[in-house]
Amino acid sequence: MDASGLFLLAADVVLLLHVLFVAFVVIGLLLVFVGRFRAWSWVRNPRFRLAHLAAIGVVVVQSWLGLVCPLTHIEMALRSRAGDSVYSGTFMQYWLESILYYHVPPWVFVVCYTAFAAVVVASWFWVRPRRF
Repeated sequence: MDASGLFLLAADVVLLLHVLFVAFVVIGLLLVFVGRFRAWSWVRNPRFRLAHLAAIGVVVVQSWLGLVCPLTHIEMALRSRAGDSVYSGTFMQYWLESILYYHVPPWVFVVCYTAFAAVVVASWFWVRPRRF
């Protein structure tokens, strides 16, 4: 494999990590609510819940500050280094627009991330984690 192939592979690995991060945030919240009704004790694990809260917290702070996720920067740098095409905007903005064919201004993502984070915070009170 040549150097450009290695950069593309690395970019794909970063993309996979980004997708897994998003899945952790979104599916994690769904599992907390499902786990409450199914009496899954692991959804009350304080380490899981703190990691989940921190993950969405980082996303919200980045969006409030108008920053693009570092994973997006890394992926785009690797793709550029490989001579591949890159996208503009944020990871979520690009993929949501690509999937939904719907263009929205960046502030919509800020509002959505903030609202999602509010639900995550509310889940702490509705599905209380155990003590450390």
